[in-house]
Amino acid sequence: MAGSTFQTNPYDLYKLLEECQSGILQLPDFQRSWVWDEERIRSLLASISRSFPVGALMTLNSGGSVNFKPRPVEGAPAEAKNTLPHSLLLDGQQRMTSMYQVTLRGKVVETVTPKNKKVKRWFYIDIRKALDATVDREEAIVGVPEDRRIRTDFGREVVLDLSTPENEYKALMYPVTQVFDWDRWQDGFDQYWRGDSNESVRETFRKFKREVLENFKYYRVPVIALDRSTSKEAVCVVFEKVNTGGKPLDAFELVTAMYASEGHELRKDWYGDDGYKGRHRRFVDTLRPAGSEAGIIANVSNTDFLQAISMFYTRERRREAERAGKTGKELPAVIGNRQALLNLPLTAYKQYEKQVESGFMQAAKFLHMLHIYRIFDLPYQSQIVPLAAIIADIGDAWEHEANRVKLVRWYWNGVFGELYGSAVESRIARDFMEVPRWLQGGQEPTTVSETIFRADRLKTMRMRLSAAYKGMNALLMQEGAQDFRSGQKFDHTVFFGENVDIHHIFPQDWCKRHGIKPAVFDSIINKTPLSYRTNRIIGGVAPSEYLAKLEKGDKQTPAIERNRLDTYLRSHLIEPEILRHDDFEKFMSERQNHLLSLIEKATGKTPYKGVEQEDGVDIDADEDAVESEMVISSDCQENA
Repeated sequence: MAGSTFQTNPYDLYKLLEECQSGILQLPDFQRSWVWDEERIRSLLASISRSFPVGALMTLNSGGSVNFKPRPVEGAPAEAKNTLPHSLLLDGQQRMTSMYQVTLRGKVVETVTPKNKKVKRWFYIDIRKALDATVDREEAIVGVPEDRRIRTDFGREVVLDLSTPENEYKALMYPVTQVFDWDRWQDGFDQYWRGDSNESVRETFRKFKREVLENFKYYRVPVIALDRSTSKEAVCVVFEKVNTGGKPLDAFELVTAMYASEGHELRKDWYGDDGYKGRHRRFVDTLRPAGSEAGIIANVSNTDFLQAISMFYTRERRREAERAGKTGKELPAVIGNRQALLNLPLTAYKQYEKQVESGFMQAAKFLHMLHIYRIFDLPYQSQIVPLAAIIADIGDAWEHEANRVKLVRWYWNGVFGELYGSAVESRIARDFMEVPRWLQGGQEPTTVSETIFRADRLKTMRMRLSAAYKGMNALLMQEGAQDFRSGQKFDHTVFFGENVDIHHIFPQDWCKRHGIKPAVFDSIINKTPLSYRTNRIIGGVAPSEYLAKLEKGDKQTPAIERNRLDTYLRSHLIEPEILRHDDFEKFMSERQNHLLSLIEKATGKTPYKGVEQEDGVDIDADEDAVESEMVISSDCQENA
């Protein structure tokens, strides 16, 4: 049985802080700065002063396969940078940096107030309050300004002056910079309070030393020490599962640290810096509509980007193995999982980064072509990764009609097969391998061949969380749906200019009055893309009434000739006469068949019309959560 790759031992807090100061204990250079605010520092000091646990630390012994560029704890002396660390602090940076800053460093601490104002503070312990059992210990921890004088709100009167040791002695305010070495301060204190009449004050300090200061001196911290044989993946899991200092670090942060040891600033590539727009900003701005904060690929993450690159890299490794005559299980897998990201060499990243970036930007163009314009309407965020990788692989050939038709078909099979909802890593890699071969005349990819769309699924697609729901909306616009009022097709300009969203055909108020349940009338069958103004005209009346209103027109809306309005309705796959007769049941049956035909056209697959039940049952949302009338999203409101 394999031995453990870690040990758990208690360490003296003071020794750990000394190692931070000397550089023996450093941080992996994730370039994430120390950010603790004044309140959290006070809380940490209060806990340690009472010997309360503040959580375990985790370290990684240096010299193993996980080669991170180290950096000293913030505020450590310059010589610490020239020290080769024995171990790196993986979890506990904020706590250890806070304690080092307020104790051993011996300099004023730069922190932030609860109002998010940058300030400089010295920290003190109010001796009397610390010994008063009725006072919360945090109230005994005091942060004072850089000049060590606390003033009234208007700054005119000094209410506490700690600018000299004598003033500290007089006020019984103990400096936190001395919590591990109190002899000299105590000598001065005893001298200040000399004489028999002040024996009780001197005894107060001795009690404070026993009950508070010795808690600092003898405080021990549990440290989980990973040995140097720990794998990259294990280190990544550690960050994801046990990091307690805020947002857990992910694979991107670890790759950043590994590339930093080779002199490359990965974070700068992604986030940019002064005067340089990083890749993330470029993605946010790609096809960003005027007045909107973000374009369709704005939510592509840094790990999504690395995942696409890793598939190119692992595919090349596989091809090399094939050229070397290897077969079957000897061939390395094409993967984009966490392990692949952690094993992605800097040379491979540099080789493919521009090609993959172009792929994501072209993917945005592809999605707009399918009338998917907003992140809110994107069926699957995860499907952008294989889409971008495939387009990056085939280049401009994606725009050739034969390739584009197949790529569109693959995309809609992924959406209506609802295949990108979970456990997507293997599917992403499989599509990356199979779709380009298919475009060159090879076998149909499994995402296409495996797709089954059940006819009854349309009835249960009611909420915006459903990828197929969003896909149906985009398909209607792609098919040429025209607004009931204006007759405009929903291209990019109309979509944003007219605040287009998905709305009920039989209004929810009418349905409720006629005893139809939300589970029925909220189905995608009873919804279609319409402009905000058109939806306001529809209101909550019967279809026959709002159609008559559209035909008649008013001061703001010209009258619409009946045959023309019928054309608009048919563009939404609605039978006009059924709608004019307010026949809800017949409407639902007929439109379901039309929508199924549209899905069949998009996927190339006939929807399954069997009667056996799918596993599980549909969950009915409560009245407040049912998405009846779509709320115009914030970016639409900006354009209104």
